[in-house]
Amino acid sequence: MIKVLISTLLIINIFLILIIKKKNIKNFIYKKKVKSIDLDKINKIFLNSKIDKNLYGPKEDVIIKSFCIPSNNKIVGMTSNYEAWIISSLSKNSKKIFEFGTCSGKTTYLMALNSPEKAKIISITLKPDSLSVLEKNKLDNKISYRNIVNESIYKNFLFTGSKYENKIEIIFQNSLDLDEIKYKNFFDLIFIDGGHTYSVVESDTQKAFKMINKNGIILWHDYVPGKTSARDVVKLLNQISQKKTIFHIKDTSLCYFKNEG
Repeated sequence: MIKVLISTLLIINIFLILIIKKKNIKNFIYKKKVKSIDLDKINKIFLNSKIDKNLYGPKEDVIIKSFCIPSNNKIVGMTSNYEAWIISSLSKNSKKIFEFGTCSGKTTYLMALNSPEKAKIISITLKPDSLSVLEKNKLDNKISYRNIVNESIYKNFLFTGSKYENKIEIIFQNSLDLDEIKYKNFFDLIFIDGGHTYSVVESDTQKAFKMINKNGIILWHDYVPGKTSARDVVKLLNQISQKKTIFHIKDTSLCYFKNEG
């Protein structure tokens, strides 16, 4: 009886340790293959200014216009506030921006708020009534496919009716069908956060490499090894990082590429 009790307690303790250390275990099993670097290493605008011997603060370059979404506003698929700040800061120097995956339009709105007055932002998303004819590739992640449907329910967006809406063009189209040739070497900043199935993120990425101009920046969202819905994003970025100089930005799920030409 005592042996059974000890064995039971041992199993419970192991189970509790696994729950508590779940994140650490995942990080051990799913090691990042894309090199992680500090934010200030990817762009000098993120270098802090010294205010006092014990105090550093942001430069004017990264002071942005922003907003938060309350937790009771059940919007899916959003960037974190830290990630949103990074994207907004990079938008300040970007006149031509392309976004794969509009969703609620949160990131689109932030890019419009912070980009130059005459900047143009193009964002591509599926039209809600086209979801019934959407086809799943047999190799695509099922959860990622489900998320495509869940995040493509919007006909209007957070920026709809705002004074910044005139900076934004929405393309209601499957990004697999996007003709990227007309945008060749055109954009200063491209944000990839559309479908997370392998077929979609691979297509979006290859098109982005053709669409980005010299010194332009590509950002990917959801590089999270161990997260089921991000599995195909991680797989693709691990693969292309063997050929392209791509970095993971520490403390985010963002990956970064600058086209050095």
